[in-house]
Amino acid sequence: MKLSVWAKRQGICYKTAWRMWKEGRLPVPAEQLPTGTVIVHAEPSQPNGVALYARVSSSDQKADLDRQLARLTEFALSKRLPIVKAVKEVGSGMNGHRKGLIGLLRDPNIGVILVEHRDRLMRFGLEYVEAALAAQSRSVLVVESDERTDDIVGDLHEVIVSMCARLYGKRSAQDRAEKALKAIHE
Repeated sequence: MKLSVWAKRQGICYKTAWRMWKEGRLPVPAEQLPTGTVIVHAEPSQPNGVALYARVSSSDQKADLDRQLARLTEFALSKRLPIVKAVKEVGSGMNGHRKGLIGLLRDPNIGVILVEHRDRLMRFGLEYVEAALAAQSRSVLVVESDERTDDIVGDLHEVIVSMCARLYGKRSAQDRAEKALKAIHE
């Protein structure tokens, strides 16, 4: 890669990198082409840490967070995966503003996000997140990968609760969602 690209990735000014090259203090092997361009032969750093992610939907399920995290830790240790972070979160699988999850997705040192079930990470759109992570040589690893197709009513309930919460406020969203489901079943 060019010296300017390497400098930007390291978070230093190009002029500083150029001075380091001229003084022979560049910490990676580099060579100068006949055109004058400096090419750095640095291996791109691969994310290698594993982050454990446990989530429950409501605060009355907080006790399950520790059990989820224990199972994830046990799985990671049995596979000899290096754990660098563990995140416990209370929030809806439909909520896209979960600080813990966003922090994991933004951290370039995390190569794998380990979850117990697919819906623990998010209810919908996981394929998009997996594709974006794959473009960065990162991935999501699901411990219990068996798909639950019988949960379609539960997913519909989640969508209705989410939409009602946006329209009417969180307090009455659950009641309105239940009324909507009863109307569907009648």
